[in-house]
Amino acid sequence: GAKFVHMVYCFARYVMIEDMKKRSVGTGIPFAEAVMWRPEDMYIAKARHRVAYNKLLQMLQREDFVTQEYKKKVQ
Repeated sequence: GAKFVHMVYCFARYVMIEDMKKRSVGTGIPFAEAVMWRPEDMYIAKARHRVAYNKLLQMLQREDFVTQEYKKKVQ
C-alpha cells in the first residue's frame, strides 16, 4: 500500500544520497548535503534540484563513457 511505497521511496532516496556523497568526495561540490536541506523557498528548492540533477546526470554520463571506452579497449 501507500506505506510500503513511501518506505521504498525513502530507502531509494537514502541510497542515492549516500552514493552522491561517496562520489562527491574530494570534488569540492557540496550538492549531496544540499539534498538533505528542507526548502524555505520553492524557487531555491527547484534550483537545488536542477543542480543536483545535472551533477548526477554528468556523473552517470562520465561513468557510461568510461565503461564504453573500457569495453572498446578490451575488444
